[in-house]
Amino acid sequence: MRIIEVGSKEERKEFHNFPKRLYKGDLFWICPPDSMIESVFDPAKNRTFRNGEAIRWLLRDDTGRTTGRIAAFIDKVRSAANRQPTGGLGFFEVIEDKQAAFQLFDTARDWLAERGMEAMDGPINFGENDNFWGLLVDGFMPQAFGMPYNKKYYREFFEEYGFRSYFEQYSYHRTVRGDDNKIENFPERMMKIAEWMSKRPGYSFRHFELRNSRKYMEEICEIYNITWTYLKDDFTPIEPAILEGSLLSARPVLDEELIWFAYFNDKPIGFFVLLPDVNQIFRYLNGKLNAVNMIRFAYHKFTNKITRVRAVIGGVTHSHQNTGVESAIFFNLYQVFKRKKWLKEMELSWVGDYNPKMLAIYEALGAKKAKTHITFRYMINKNLQFVRYKDEMVEGQFVKGAKKEKTK
Repeated sequence: MRIIEVGSKEERKEFHNFPKRLYKGDLFWICPPDSMIESVFDPAKNRTFRNGEAIRWLLRDDTGRTTGRIAAFIDKVRSAANRQPTGGLGFFEVIEDKQAAFQLFDTARDWLAERGMEAMDGPINFGENDNFWGLLVDGFMPQAFGMPYNKKYYREFFEEYGFRSYFEQYSYHRTVRGDDNKIENFPERMMKIAEWMSKRPGYSFRHFELRNSRKYMEEICEIYNITWTYLKDDFTPIEPAILEGSLLSARPVLDEELIWFAYFNDKPIGFFVLLPDVNQIFRYLNGKLNAVNMIRFAYHKFTNKITRVRAVIGGVTHSHQNTGVESAIFFNLYQVFKRKKWLKEMELSWVGDYNPKMLAIYEALGAKKAKTHITFRYMINKNLQFVRYKDEMVEGQFVKGAKKEKTK
């Protein structure tokens, strides 16, 4: 077996085509657009290259047949937010052959180690974590757009190699309309809290408007970054320009009424972003966004073939958590669902096992856990201690608390 760095046009094409052969006949696998994956490795399209580097490889057997692929990358900003220099691997696909899998892992590990990395996370994305992040271990069904699907045997390969679960990612499902096409009410307690909250002085709720997209992106970043700074000092903040680019890339299917913001005295305090699940259309396109497929895409969109929405990001500032703001946001979404009668299901993804508050909100909404992905970590430097993400958060909060005590 030999490793080939992807460089030529033919090698890039094979990087996309190998999974199509690997998953042939698998009714659950939905091919993401080739152009979307290719953009991850294009410095002109992926801002992460400003502070990082990426590489990808193909694995071929002695006959020249492709048996696997993998990518490795270093995001210096994300790496610096870890306890030790940490790189990533992703876009891992391989035949059911442990030796082949381990050779791919070795290749990524060695490349990262040569560049000073002491740990390796995977499978992850070279960019934001709303796409291509985590290994599916439970809930093998068609995934929502951005959520990875993979072979069941991958988990064994990761764990036998020495990867350990850094955190688990849960996706919840909530029926919007039943088989009789009648809308399903949200839990009564949540509805009462929402109605009460919506009438409280100072609170207001508005949906997103494309014409003011930069304003809303700045508000999302303000809420998100303040919230996570409170939880974990060394998290990686998001930037409005990056978020706006990501959101506007979904403009062909973006629905302004599925993105809601909460305000207190006109100051943003919460938001929730739902996007139509384009995988319900992409499943017919085999990764190609050519002219013919774009016509097909438009047809399926305008005939309301997208019946599922996916929650991709949300948050409420710490000072307004547990006040009913979350319920009020969902109450407004419920009013939208009543009008858009083609919507039948909502996926709430993904929430880490380190975020019990959001998990509690989803369960209070009546949603059920449907899928589990795992983000693994491999310690390249065996002398370092492996610590799970939620334990790092507890440690960070302890240190922050100690700092506050010290300054009193």
